[in-house]
Amino acid sequence: MHKDDQKRGAWLVIGSSFMFASMGVCVKMVSPSLPTEVVVFFRNFFAFLTLLPLLVHTGTAVLKTDNVRFHFVRAAAGLAAMYCLFYAIAHLHLAEAMLLNYTTPLFAPLLALIWLREPVSSVLRWALLVGFFGITLILNPSAELLRPAALVGLISGVLAAVALVTVRRMSETEPAIRIVFYFSGFGVLVTAVPLLWAWQTPSVAQFGWLAAGGAFALFGQLLITAGYSCAPVAKVGPFTYSAVVFAAMYGWLLWGEFPVWTSVLGIALVVGAGVLALKVRPPAPVRAEK
Repeated sequence: MHKDDQKRGAWLVIGSSFMFASMGVCVKMVSPSLPTEVVVFFRNFFAFLTLLPLLVHTGTAVLKTDNVRFHFVRAAAGLAAMYCLFYAIAHLHLAEAMLLNYTTPLFAPLLALIWLREPVSSVLRWALLVGFFGITLILNPSAELLRPAALVGLISGVLAAVALVTVRRMSETEPAIRIVFYFSGFGVLVTAVPLLWAWQTPSVAQFGWLAAGGAFALFGQLLITAGYSCAPVAKVGPFTYSAVVFAAMYGWLLWGEFPVWTSVLGIALVVGAGVLALKVRPPAPVRAEK
């Protein structure tokens, strides 16, 4: 895989965005009648099943890793983000839920500031302010104070930022299929536990939607992991926002979802700020003289 193939990386990320938006459709189809715990489990279960034929082709040697702890952190953050996202999809317009999950570029610089002491440039500060103002419009605090589902969707964006930073860290040594395998494997094991108290047997049609959602999610993960391996996040990351466009089209065609003007403005501000945040490089940290 070329490390700076921007065109290839962009198309891979756009493809992943379509897959994730399609997964959102499958989740929204079954969410009204199935508990979130059941939906999350089968999303991971069917993704893992879809992955097994790929392992037959590549061989199990590709699974050998020295970064188990990073895989565990990625899985923990990713699974928590998944629970939050699926809850938001069930209670919000699809485009709004996807957009709140894609606030990752706005939180990543703050995480880097807190954990890595990386400074934030003045341009990036303005981008973050604009982005968080857009989030406020989407949350719509004047309606029912703050919509709980929107806050949960926003939390999914914070957790996704942790997962994204971990994936980028591992992509230097870990191939996409290995990262996705450990995420799916951990996911099946962890999400099986809540089934002890939340189990509900899906119908045949629901099984179909769940299987499709798992397959879409798997290929979305493979594509975005490969995309970030092709080029730096600053170059290909902005293309992840195409998922919001795909989700809006799905929402309009399938459910007649038309967001209010404040949400449309908020989405535009968040997307613009997110693209700018991905493009702006943080200034080099000041080194103390010895």
